Amino acid sequence: MPPILYSFRRCPYAMRARLALYASGMTVELREVSLRDKPASMLAVSPKASVPVLVLPDGDVIDESWDIMQWSLHLHDPDGWLGKNDSHVDAAIPLISENDTTFKYNLDRYKYPDRYPEYPQSHYRSEAEAFLSKLENRLGASRFLLGDELSVADVAIFPFIRQFAEVDKDWFALAPFSKLRRWLKDFIDSEGFISVMAKYSIWHPGDPPVIMSNEINLKE
Repeated sequence: MPPILYSFRRCPYAMRARLALYASGMTVELREVSLRDKPASMLAVSPKASVPVLVLPDGDVIDESWDIMQWSLHLHDPDGWLGKNDSHVDAAIPLISENDTTFKYNLDRYKYPDRYPEYPQSHYRSEAEAFLSKLENRLGASRFLLGDELSVADVAIFPFIRQFAEVDKDWFALAPFSKLRRWLKDFIDSEGFISVMAKYSIWHPGDPPVIMSNEINLKE
């Protein structure tokens, strides 16, 4: 029996977990949930009530996306996303921490300005640009965020940059982030991203299982 992954297609946290699971070759039963009507089985194993949630065959639960990424890639990391002796993990942590706190804070307010009327939308965008500039500078020095090879840092941060770019596509297309745009497009066009973004119906108890796996990595 494969692990069960409770996920929501557009959630950036769930997105990066799916990308890592796919890259590792892990086969999982994917349960797409509605955030407005979360299944009781998910809430029973993870009271935090947010995706992703990975339930292992032995009943253990991993319900933080960064932990799911590391768990799956430590089992099998054919593309070296973790780096030798976890070197990419150590280097990625400060960037991911900033992404998941300061940048995510401003991203949420930029995306939903009506919910946060304390400042205009442009204020939150301006605040978020500090992180975008940091990424742009890194991509000016190397192809990816930690060097010339794709790493766990790129994968963990990409879904949030994608979400930011979608808020105002015209603005992002003209903003001074040409290297970030190239990096983003390469991800969006990648086989892995296209695969994990397949659309599925909302899961309900009794539905036949939906299996997500990467046959290429599984054959290695």
